[in-house]
Amino acid sequence: MAIIITDECINCGACEPECPNNAIYEGGAEWRFADGTTLTGMFHGKNSGLDVDAADPQTPVSMDIYYISPDKCTECVGFHDEPQCAAVCPVDCCVDDPANRESKEDLLAKKASMHL
Repeated sequence: MAIIITDECINCGACEPECPNNAIYEGGAEWRFADGTTLTGMFHGKNSGLDVDAADPQTPVSMDIYYISPDKCTECVGFHDEPQCAAVCPVDCCVDDPANRESKEDLLAKKASMHL
């Protein structure tokens, strides 16, 4: 599964630098699959089903608060024992996303696809 940031977010930004996949963005900011990964060329987003150039800008998930791209979130599997965004969030607004459930194996495969 992925992590989402709820509307209780206070926009402190503590989560953003903690993400090993660079999956967290400030509200309104476009995101790219290539940001913080080794991806180049065409890439298939497993959560969204998007087939895009990794360098192409994607539509922000939220305009008002920090958000996590579910296509890039691996819950820190393969990097840390727990999601780092949730560990540092002062208001506990980084929570499991029930709309994006993935097994540990799927998360590891997603990590491997982004970090060659």
